Amino acid sequence: MSADGPVFREPWEAQAFALARSLQERGVFSSIEWAITLGEEIKKAQAEGDPDTGETYYHHWLAALERLVAAKGLADSETLARTREAWRRATARTPHGTPIELRPSDFRA
Repeated sequence: MSADGPVFREPWEAQAFALARSLQERGVFSSIEWAITLGEEIKKAQAEGDPDTGETYYHHWLAALERLVAAKGLADSETLARTREAWRRATARTPHGTPIELRPSDFRA
């Protein structure tokens, strides 16, 4: 937590941050690769109308992470899309304030 409030607005933001840092520390990608990819994702979002108020920062972080994970062959874009859709399904059925649980049925085609 900072003087202005929590550093992460949602748990997934902290998880994306931790995963990106862990992959970087393991040498999957360099800090330069990360900075370039994140910068490109932010520029892309701004070009598409993102107001850059800071509220979408971790969306860009996640997009950069997914891009690098696919580029490094850790997961293909189809797997990433299926997982993203599974999380969407799981969050849609989960009452606010309740932990989200992924089920095998969330990964249906």
